[in-house]
Amino acid sequence: MLLGSVSKLSERTLIAYDEKYRQYDLGEGHPFRGDRFENAMKFFDTHRLLNNANVAVVSPQPASKEYLLRVHEAGYIDQIFRLARESKFYDIETPVSEKILEAALLIVGGAIECGNAVASGKAARAISLGGGYHHAGRDYGGGFCLFNDIAILIEHLRAKHNVKRFLVLDHDLHAGNGTSDIYYRDPSVLFISLHQDPRTLYPGTGFVWQIGEGEGEGYNVNVPLPAGTSDETYLYALNEVFVPLAEEFKPDVLITNGGSDPHFADSLGDLSLTVNGFFRLSKLAEETAESVCSGKLISLIGSGYNPKVLPACWYALAAGIVGLKSIDVEDPYEAPKESAQCRRTVEKTVDELKRLLRKHWACFSGFGLNVMP
Repeated sequence: MLLGSVSKLSERTLIAYDEKYRQYDLGEGHPFRGDRFENAMKFFDTHRLLNNANVAVVSPQPASKEYLLRVHEAGYIDQIFRLARESKFYDIETPVSEKILEAALLIVGGAIECGNAVASGKAARAISLGGGYHHAGRDYGGGFCLFNDIAILIEHLRAKHNVKRFLVLDHDLHAGNGTSDIYYRDPSVLFISLHQDPRTLYPGTGFVWQIGEGEGEGYNVNVPLPAGTSDETYLYALNEVFVPLAEEFKPDVLITNGGSDPHFADSLGDLSLTVNGFFRLSKLAEETAESVCSGKLISLIGSGYNPKVLPACWYALAAGIVGLKSIDVEDPYEAPKESAQCRRTVEKTVDELKRLLRKHWACFSGFGLNVMP
């Protein structure tokens, strides 16, 4: 169901959202609460993003098992459905119930709706609000994730719209271990993840040397970041790694996923992005999509656990995708200063990554070859 005018959809950003997303609520005291979604939409409305002539909101249909089976093992899917019927936990931090399952299938349906809109040309860009469950692998879940909507989106675009090449920019606080595992040997998916140092945070993977295997070697790119990494250093890493790889790879579509958990006030991590940093990140993704894949961009925005900053950060990410030139939202707290050591650490990480990837990518092919030992 389309909530508003559908004229000139090809000039618009589509937002997939349903009020039942709030059922993806993992319980009192849990950081993943269902009001995150509706609070963000209220913030969007208050700041007139939903009144923008270039925005249309769509309520998706729930995904069927057919879509899930394109990525997940049948036995794993059956396990989640059984746990939902019995209202049991998948693991210690991920409860499952029929209401949570219903919301999860709607959120996956939102990603599919976004893919259909962009692939068919009905929308230039799309946002799956509440999406980005990147910790789910083919036969496992975890980290609050049941089904990997990013991978399901990719396989839907591959099967139904003949899309060949995908670039995933994962800017969540945590490494996207599920998405990485699914495509670790697949050269048609270039997976780039910026995340907090995995030695200090769940899921404990996403090291710089994990670059893929077999035909997929060189197509799995990790940029682990030290605690305290702020806007300028984060944007430095994006410009040094993401932009040149995107320009060389030339994907058919750019998919981004993340949320507010890299914010300096988020309760689960130690990165130091600001609201304006999220906007600049999103603008860079939108501009890169315009440059490399005719603007075809699908963004899944769903992470973040501080309710005081989440709506503003999600708004900043959405505003960049929509194409706003600026935002008038500020952080509720003063951001901490980044240390000089933090910047040096990231520069060394980027240099190491370029050396690891130089035999796979022309943009890095000459890096470090003329440096004396």
